[in-house]
Amino acid sequence: MKAVHVVEGRAVPLERADVDTDQIIPSEWLKRVERTGFGRGLFSEWRDDPAFVLNQAEYAGASILVAGPRFGTGSSREHAVWALMDYGFEAVIAPSFGDIFRNNSSKQGLVIVQMPPEDVANLTRLVKEDPSRHVVVDVENLVVEVPEANWQRPFALEAATRERLLNGWDDIGLTLRRDEEITSYERGHGNPSWAGLLTS
Repeated sequence: MKAVHVVEGRAVPLERADVDTDQIIPSEWLKRVERTGFGRGLFSEWRDDPAFVLNQAEYAGASILVAGPRFGTGSSREHAVWALMDYGFEAVIAPSFGDIFRNNSSKQGLVIVQMPPEDVANLTRLVKEDPSRHVVVDVENLVVEVPEANWQRPFALEAATRERLLNGWDDIGLTLRRDEEITSYERGHGNPSWAGLLTS
């Protein structure tokens, strides 16, 4: 995955609580074998409603989703993260998240920003007042800001997750960091009995 230091762009206010992974990407989309194309299925049941926020022209092309509490709860499908990223979202800001969704996101490079409800409410208000405003999620300095409104708030991120994002390390990348140690261990802990089994 690519390294993420700063996510900057317009934001979409999704003022709904308890958005689970089934709502993020409905089950009929899980039949796909590719990891691309899921953006078309993002919130697909809600997108049939012309008034749904993602159907509003002023939010087209936004890269940050501002959601309600308990976002990404429910089943553990990675497809939810794939759908958000394929649609174009690079960060999700909410008061709370499902634990499995949070973990899946960190492994894919989707930035998860948990902030107090009052901060999320204020950010939502700023975005709704002017959808053209840019929101900046600074992973390196752990702050979210809206420069045009002179608004800035800190957020917390586990040190290991922050390191993953800043360096672009997925699970394979983390393993490859220890390539020399793994190779050395395997050389020193070979099992001679396997050789006999393979040649018998």
